[in-house]
Amino acid sequence: MIIDEIKKDNVQAIKDKNMVARAILGVAISKHLALSIEKRKTGAEMTDADMIAILQKTIKELNEEAENYAKVGNTAQMEEIKTQKTMLEKYLPQMMSEDEIKSVINSLEDKSIPSVMKHFKANYAGKVDMQLVNKMARG
Repeated sequence: MIIDEIKKDNVQAIKDKNMVARAILGVAISKHLALSIEKRKTGAEMTDADMIAILQKTIKELNEEAENYAKVGNTAQMEEIKTQKTMLEKYLPQMMSEDEIKSVINSLEDKSIPSVMKHFKANYAGKVDMQLVNKMARG
């Protein structure tokens, strides 16, 4: 599972005294733990898809944070965030290309936008940019 890789890399970051890596990996582990507690209440188990969603959300938050630092001209913090983003992105699966998305859309019987979006959400969660799917389904 992805979380096992993150925990292993976190231990290595502690040994290497890499505080930048340690900080972002700790955030990912904490978010995983919080969600797993929520899911346990309902009897559900954590999956890699859940961890992918956590990582994508965290990357989005880092992008917003970097934009704020850019507004005030804090380039040191922006570089740190860029490093953290790169570290998290290595745990994400390879995203589908536009050609692959187009091929899947063309293979569907029902090409209506709600049907296409539902299909991609059910079968390709975390492996595709849903905004790109929406754009391509309309185009």
